[in-house]
Amino acid sequence: MNLQQFRHLNQYDRDRIEALLAGGETQEMIAKILKVNESTISREVRRRQRINGRYDATCAQQKAYVKRHNSKYQGMKVESDSALKAYIIERLKEHRSPDEIAGRMKREKQPFHASKDAIYHWLYSTWGQAYCRHLCSKRYRIRRQKKNKTKRVMIPDRIGIRERPLGATNKTRYKHFEADTAVAPRRAHNTHAIAVAAERKSKFVLGTKIPSMSPVEMTQAMQMFGQQVYMRSATTDNGIENKGHRHWGVPTFFADSHSPWQKPLIENTIGLLRRWFFKKGTDWSTVSEQQLQYALSFLNNKYRKSLGYASALEVATAHDIIKSDSNQKSCI
Repeated sequence: MNLQQFRHLNQYDRDRIEALLAGGETQEMIAKILKVNESTISREVRRRQRINGRYDATCAQQKAYVKRHNSKYQGMKVESDSALKAYIIERLKEHRSPDEIAGRMKREKQPFHASKDAIYHWLYSTWGQAYCRHLCSKRYRIRRQKKNKTKRVMIPDRIGIRERPLGATNKTRYKHFEADTAVAPRRAHNTHAIAVAAERKSKFVLGTKIPSMSPVEMTQAMQMFGQQVYMRSATTDNGIENKGHRHWGVPTFFADSHSPWQKPLIENTIGLLRRWFFKKGTDWSTVSEQQLQYALSFLNNKYRKSLGYASALEVATAHDIIKSDSNQKSCI
């Protein structure tokens, strides 16, 4: 007889089993009536019967529910595999994100694997909560941060983003940068800030502290970046610090007012700096240049999903973005 594929017994099936057993039917006949394998009925009766040996459908259903309910638990994928768990913990202590860990695990062809979602489920479970402190947010749940709107100012000889050449937006072209600044809060009563630039394709990032938001300081910072990497163009916002763009040494294009999404990479890069190292409201006068360079080195060495789980430094080096005579590699 052709029996249907394996299926879980339900309350109706168990009621019929109880009635048929009470009527004196054999387990073989019950299996034929329910159209299941004989071993299914044998296991059901043996495992679900009461202490006195009698099969009760209601009690059997409760036992089956409890066993099924407890068969899975949050974080089981990681917690049940000691080698996988040790690998994840080691990478978390290196401040690798779950996405980096999952992608690199696959790239390295490890004998085990867990997706980023499985790693997050484990981190949010009782078993993994102790390791949430290694996440950039250091929280059990990640909250989205709001982005500030850019300030509108007048820029001489301003060239809008719509006049930017197609090469700057081509996904296969390198050496096009986005630039921006991160400032200290007003309550800090100082003008210290950081200037940051990131290459659009490789996501390689450079930065330095500047004592003020004056156009002179920003120009000096961009000229220093130009000595370290090859730049074809730069995209920035309409901040007053960018008035000296004609002296940057590269064609510069400006995003529309209040449109940070037109330079998403640099906005995201500054966001990563804040999430990992310098929380929003950081007084930049208390941050040393060495601390900033360490943070930038960390970002440049992160394995990114968009880069095939290679680091920005690896991609920038492979595509000759970093100048050979620059000391940038030595400080990374």
